[in-house]
Amino acid sequence: MSTCMDRRWTVVITCVTLLLSAAGAASAQTATSAAPPPAQSAPKSTAQKPGGAGSAQFDALVKQATAARQAEQWEDAAALFTKAIKLRPDYAEGYWYQGAAYYQLDKFAECKESFRRVTKLSPTHGAAFAFLGLCEFGLKEYDRSLQHLMQSRILGVADKELGGTARYHASILMTRIEQFQQALQTLGEFALEGTDNPRIIEAMGIATLRMPMLPTELPPDRREMVLMAGRGSYQMATRQTKAAAKAFEALVARYPETPNVHYAYGVYLLIEQPAQAIEEFKKELNVQPNDSETLMQIAYQYLKDSNAAEALPWAQKAVDAAPNNYASHRALGEALVETGNTTEGIAHLEQAIKLAPESPSAHFALAKAYQRVGRSADAQRERSEFTRLDRLARTNRSGAQSVGGQDTERAQPAPPGSQQQ
Repeated sequence: MSTCMDRRWTVVITCVTLLLSAAGAASAQTATSAAPPPAQSAPKSTAQKPGGAGSAQFDALVKQATAARQAEQWEDAAALFTKAIKLRPDYAEGYWYQGAAYYQLDKFAECKESFRRVTKLSPTHGAAFAFLGLCEFGLKEYDRSLQHLMQSRILGVADKELGGTARYHASILMTRIEQFQQALQTLGEFALEGTDNPRIIEAMGIATLRMPMLPTELPPDRREMVLMAGRGSYQMATRQTKAAAKAFEALVARYPETPNVHYAYGVYLLIEQPAQAIEEFKKELNVQPNDSETLMQIAYQYLKDSNAAEALPWAQKAVDAAPNNYASHRALGEALVETGNTTEGIAHLEQAIKLAPESPSAHFALAKAYQRVGRSADAQRERSEFTRLDRLARTNRSGAQSVGGQDTERAQPAPPGSQQQ
């Protein structure tokens, strides 16, 4: 819901394109558990099965391991698949089921290694990256987890339950690194599917109130406030306008001095009542005088209203409050260009791109500025980069295919090489 992108997220996105903690340990384990995948045909392999007695031994081990897996005897299944893998190191399905067994046992380090092997053997299998990210979440390796969960979205996950689990965990990790807008966009997919699971509402509330924490880190005395905010954002996402308005009005009436409450209401008002939204943002500044996000919201709304002169002082305050935030420089740059100071405006827009080279909007704004001063070749270059990055951003946001689902507990994906792939 904010206008800017954190630099740390930019790094994660770059890593993805170039190629889901605990009120106690039990709650973390529950959040990351998934059911074993169903029996499927083995993935294709370039290597041959062991010959002679070795082949018979391999087949017997796979049969025993499959029986143990189907009986949910996870320790035995993991041990037997381990033996089979030793006989056939390219047995991707064996690593898959071995990892699934470790996952059920909450042995996340072993699970991680199994699914890492699967991704090496089947590098386009989105479900394997989803499980890898979930295992890393269990180990609190959050940056790697987010990277691999996003990779799974890019590649696509056919299984709805696993796709939903991966999506939920990706969104709460986005919130953790202050990527509140991206988190809400991702959680909004659940809302559009009609999923009003309390866990989803809670996650939406945390992101709405810009609280950089995981749900299990939420203090109990703030839960009611978070659920009120989450319900408002959920209703906003599902276009229940009147209900959302009542939710946000109740929120600001009850928590008027709490940071980010007026901000959340202001964001809701932006679409249909922008003038009132600006007033809410100004109330937020009474609570948080130098909040750069709030300052930028005011500046951008004035820019949208074609009132660059009014936007200018707010954009300057945003830069003063957050000099390393690309969006503040972009706002100031646009305001300066529109008020006739093109040289200084272009300098701020170029600084925005230095801070966030993967931002489509920054390239678009700079292209307009270059065109205004007759730098046609530079303008065309920036337009081309905008087109490329905008396409990439939409892929990262929505994935290569739809990844649905609402159960964030258990999932049953197909292993690599199966008929469901």
